[in-house]
Amino acid sequence: MNKRNYQRELDGVITQNQKSGVIPTLLLHSCCAPCSSYVLEYLSQYFSITLFYYNPNIFPEQEYHKRVEEQRRLIHEMKMLHPVTFLEGSFDTERFYQMAKGLEQEPEGGRRCFGCYELRLREAAMAAVQLHMDYFTTTLSISPLKNAEKLNEIGERLAREYGIPYLNSDFKKKNGYKRSIELSRDYNLYRQNYCGCIFSRKATEELTEKNENGMIL
Repeated sequence: MNKRNYQRELDGVITQNQKSGVIPTLLLHSCCAPCSSYVLEYLSQYFSITLFYYNPNIFPEQEYHKRVEEQRRLIHEMKMLHPVTFLEGSFDTERFYQMAKGLEQEPEGGRRCFGCYELRLREAAMAAVQLHMDYFTTTLSISPLKNAEKLNEIGERLAREYGIPYLNSDFKKKNGYKRSIELSRDYNLYRQNYCGCIFSRKATEELTEKNENGMIL
């Protein structure tokens, strides 16, 4: 079975919309300002975007608020072809911990992370429906540590469930991750050293401690 080329699929959607002469609306879930930087630069050429910041996984609370403010600042300072609207979801951490119950010992990138993908994408799909958007998607696939295939699988399933198209993506392609690092530097963005949740923070701290003790990574 041939591996799907999600970038080619996205290019096809963009080309079709351009032929139709329309600027569709997009609900873009964002995990953080650095990851959203390239995605906004890229997609704002073709879509009217509402950036949806819903990340109840983030720990601690002050970290959450710091990331929100960086996201707001980026949108305010970044020059884009079409304006971007910001929408903050609720910081309902209990939903995340309920989802993660029983999966606390899962490794990073495993079932707990997949559940977190779905938690955030489901909320994005519901928001997109409520706002009568044409599409929804997420910035998450830009990270080399995130499973683009799983993200798109969840997105497509939720698209069928809620009746709104999911924009398949793998934003790492076309040097997207590299460009996000450049833009983060240009806008002096705060770049966190862990994904966001208490589990990823502990994993990063343990890895750092092992490295400092001279263990091979």
